[in-house]
Amino acid sequence: MTDRLSDMLTRAARLIAGDGHSAGLKPVQWQALRYLGIANRFSRTPGALAAWLGQTKGTVSQTVATLERKGLVERTGDADDRRLVRLTLTEAGRALLERTPENVADAMLAGLTAAERAIFAPLLAHMLAGFLAARGHRPFGLCAECRHFLRDAERGSPHFCGLLDVPLGREDAAAICVEQEAA
Repeated sequence: MTDRLSDMLTRAARLIAGDGHSAGLKPVQWQALRYLGIANRFSRTPGALAAWLGQTKGTVSQTVATLERKGLVERTGDADDRRLVRLTLTEAGRALLERTPENVADAMLAGLTAAERAIFAPLLAHMLAGFLAARGHRPFGLCAECRHFLRDAERGSPHFCGLLDVPLGREDAAAICVEQEAA
């Protein structure tokens, strides 16, 4: 006998994973594109993408290569560290994310009241954090909610990352970061 809640969660995950087909992308390509749209500049690397997706570096390399061929992503070297590769969305990639119709997760969440969302969000966050921690995966999280984030710092622009020792703009602060450690 299976657990009904587990079955529903699995079905929801499969429906959500199918997002992107309407844009001509495979699910992992769509998720990679979405990740690059919400990640800060420090987190748009193949390694961070692999950690976010829970995929191998080889699989992510193939995914990025396909997105490059489709003109949705560009791969560039890092000016400060030549060992690093940075991934950026092209104009076409950003446009695709902006014009894509409502995704499955958004449609499911739209049916919840504000009170239901307030109950569901912490439960889902707890489930995800526990799963990731038990398997040694990075949690990711909003830059502005990190213990290293310094709001309106003197050396900032207007904020500052105490871990990476760099100024942070508002765009980085509002994005997810691979280095995030909960405050």
